[in-house]
Amino acid sequence: MVEPRYVQIANKYAREIRSGTLPPKTALPSYVEIAREHNVSEIVVRKAIDQLDRAGLVRRVERRGTYVAERPTLTRLAPERQMESPETTYGSESDLAISVQREIDRIGATDELAAAFGIPHGAELVHVVTRASEGEQPVSISDTFHLPEHENPDAVYLEETLAERMPAEGHAAWLGIVAGESAVTVHQRFLDGDDRLLMVSDVSYPRGRYQAFSFRMVVAPDAQIAHDG
Repeated sequence: MVEPRYVQIANKYAREIRSGTLPPKTALPSYVEIAREHNVSEIVVRKAIDQLDRAGLVRRVERRGTYVAERPTLTRLAPERQMESPETTYGSESDLAISVQREIDRIGATDELAAAFGIPHGAELVHVVTRASEGEQPVSISDTFHLPEHENPDAVYLEETLAERMPAEGHAAWLGIVAGESAVTVHQRFLDGDDRLLMVSDVSYPRGRYQAFSFRMVVAPDAQIAHDG
């Protein structure tokens, strides 16, 4: 999936703000200057700045311009959909090398998974464990389950629950979280138009990696769903 231009521009400034290249209180170029630099309209620039503003990375001062926030929120930007690969997600957030490992297995559904998918206990599911690192630092781990016939499910709805809680043992080990500490977790449910569950994913991030999530999700029936980021 090719990111819209406003998303590309927003991610560029988000990377520079997070890395410190653009320190707090730094003035961003004017809309006209950004539009000229990226060969886009000012409408596109406004959408990019709106995204940064909603994410808490910048603040607008009337008749003066746009400035990097004094304490930028560590927000994950997912303007169009929360279904891109971790390579794409972290690649847009960082200039460091991104490493992603995937383990794919077929398992029998537990009672909990069987109830969630509406299938018999022990029925076959595909289990994908995805581990992502930024540089040499682990930044996320996920457990994803989907029906064998839905390798790329045509999801219509995506439901997410964000919480800070104790991660699963395997997630804690990968992230280097000691016993008793919490992590940022996201529970994702991908459903078809009849609310039938097609895929479920639990993602964990180190505490402090993100303080907020900003989503504008459009899930179309022809969307290609990649495992979570």
